[in-house]
Amino acid sequence: MTLIILSLSPAFAGDWLTYGHDAQRTGWAMEETRLNAANVPQLGLKWKVKLRNESYRLSALTAPVVAGGLVYVAGITGTMFALDVETGNQVWAHPFKTRALPGGGLYQGTFLCPNGITATPVIDKDAGIIYAIAPDGALYGLDLGSGTVRYGPVQLVAPFSKNWSLNLVNGILYTVLTQGCGGGISGFYAVDVRNRHHPVIHQMLLSNTDTAGIWGRGGAIVGTNGRVYGATADGHFDTAAGDYSNTVIAVSAGDLNLLDYFLPPNWSYLNRKDLDLGASSPVYFGWHHRNLIASGSKEGVVYLLDADALGGSDHQSALSTSKRLGNDRGICCEGLGIWGGLSSARDETGQTWLYVPMGGPLSPEGASFPITNGEKPHGSIMAFKVVAEAKTQEPVLEAAWSSGDFNVPDPVIIANGVVFALSTGENPVQHGPEENRLRNTRPAVLKALDAYTGKELYNSGTAMESWVHFSGLALSNGKVFAVDHDSHVYCFGLGAQ
Repeated sequence: MTLIILSLSPAFAGDWLTYGHDAQRTGWAMEETRLNAANVPQLGLKWKVKLRNESYRLSALTAPVVAGGLVYVAGITGTMFALDVETGNQVWAHPFKTRALPGGGLYQGTFLCPNGITATPVIDKDAGIIYAIAPDGALYGLDLGSGTVRYGPVQLVAPFSKNWSLNLVNGILYTVLTQGCGGGISGFYAVDVRNRHHPVIHQMLLSNTDTAGIWGRGGAIVGTNGRVYGATADGHFDTAAGDYSNTVIAVSAGDLNLLDYFLPPNWSYLNRKDLDLGASSPVYFGWHHRNLIASGSKEGVVYLLDADALGGSDHQSALSTSKRLGNDRGICCEGLGIWGGLSSARDETGQTWLYVPMGGPLSPEGASFPITNGEKPHGSIMAFKVVAEAKTQEPVLEAAWSSGDFNVPDPVIIANGVVFALSTGENPVQHGPEENRLRNTRPAVLKALDAYTGKELYNSGTAMESWVHFSGLALSNGKVFAVDHDSHVYCFGLGAQ
């Protein structure tokens, strides 16, 4: 009986239904009322649970999503789990059946193509369904309360491809592909899930090889303006041939027709040095009655773009381009620069903020932060106000603060004047054998910062047992959820034991 109640009950006001909270990937939990800057220092570990899922290479569990009193994660080996948010008790587990074998591509079976579930699921709270892509590329919709199959399987993407966080808007489900895993071509993929017997699928392919992948972990970013966005990795750029590497790109919602793109003027340098835009997801947000996109790169540069006209008439004109904020060494493969995704929120005065995770030390020639919060050799969170330039009134970034040290930061989430982020503890250095990435790691640490100053308000210390790679947080009704590489799920909240 309990399962029926969970399946049919309306979602809680503070549900976290998708990666980054919303379709725009802002990370802003605007509905949150329980946690705030005054009480978050009393945060603590309420429970942790180890799931029956074996990590593979760098992958273990997807970022959590939450609805109706359950928290959901998917394991790389092919199982979806639902846990009670109050106790961590497992309510159900659904192992997906795979009827295909991985191909023999260049990256197959490596950390780049880990042969499992890589996309964070998405919840349709009205239908009571959670959608996930199984290892064999089939899309399933499972009942929120029982885990039974209510939709699919529908073959949406190539078997054992690498797809990123699912998004769902107006009955259309979106994902993106990257790096040629499973032979899948990089680009946007969408399916109309409103009629389970008539799944209409669209694709917008951005490459003729395995390049131009969209591998920011937010996947497809869906704006409120009928456009879907992504930032692509290095490779060929040739619009006549259909190659769109190193761009921020916009396609139409639903049918995925190419609408617009922004190509950085130094794209050739970015491509040569492997400092592409694909390492982080853009964020879509409103500002002064305008729609904006902010995007970052491994180079350490942030671009502010007009979401309705990405690069202007020449496709290469940003509204604002920051100085290089980090990665002075110009190195692609040591976790330096901007990775993961950008986040945005608006405070009670109407001020719009942008939060940027930076790997490695900040550039001394970059932004001048009035509040610095100490040394940051391994990484930090940077906070900017989006303000109007005095003469042109165009949006620009005004440096506000940089945090203390984060040992490789993940994208932040924001609620009630508090910024939450993980210091992941991973080893991001890609040189040498792949097994090196599993060495010299440290347990992840959850930190809460004052959203106006960057001052640390909470630190989880030794509560987490292992590091984590390419993850994200979820926040729902006073509880923060995280995962680690050892397949633990963690719940932090007030009044913890």
